[in-house]
Amino acid sequence: MLRDMRTRFGGSYWGYVLVVFWPVAHILLMVAIMVFRGIQSPTGDDPILFVATGAVPALVFQYTSREAMKAILVNRPLTYYPQVKIFDIMLARFLVEAIKGFQGLIIVIVVLLILGVSPMPAHPATAIAAYMMALLWGLGMGAVNIGIMSLFPGWLIGYLGVTIAIYLTSGIFFLPHMMPGELYDMMKWNPMVQIIEWVRIAYNPQLGVSVDYFYVIAWAAGSLSVGLLMERTVVRRFS
Repeated sequence: MLRDMRTRFGGSYWGYVLVVFWPVAHILLMVAIMVFRGIQSPTGDDPILFVATGAVPALVFQYTSREAMKAILVNRPLTYYPQVKIFDIMLARFLVEAIKGFQGLIIVIVVLLILGVSPMPAHPATAIAAYMMALLWGLGMGAVNIGIMSLFPGWLIGYLGVTIAIYLTSGIFFLPHMMPGELYDMMKWNPMVQIIEWVRIAYNPQLGVSVDYFYVIAWAAGSLSVGLLMERTVVRRFS
């Protein structure tokens, strides 16, 4: 973990702070745009809270899945030591991403408090569970991406298109269930749509949406299982 952090952040504490603050700055920029344009929250609450409840889980998944896939690429020299396995590198990166994600969440909560917005959901346990699912799915997709990259190195760039598509169709700035029924049914196949709704239900139980919790958990646990299976087979074969 220490080597991953030092090589990734230039051996500087400021480098690590910058990476932690980067998704937070992303969220604050979106909030600023929404407030500047005078866009009202569709749920009737504070627009800052509305954007945050959608952006935080989406960015946790996006940054975690994208950075986790770089673990082997950045730390490949470690595999020259017989006692260091590819799984060790993956686990170290996963732990770093999990810690970074929680630090970013704490910073967002502090910023919301400074802005006079209460970040406390009506059901805290529900919000925490949704956030954990976003993190777990991000780690799972990161593990899958590591396996794909071992076969197709160009996937590092190709995955950017996938994350952008997920980001734009997840309902960060709008409520998906307000869309036409046929379109909403298609959007629900995107697990991030349901994770964001999961978070927003924690803040507004009267939102009027239903989350397929089994579907989301299956995606998160399934992707992680597939990624670890690929580490045992595909990654080791092409490393």
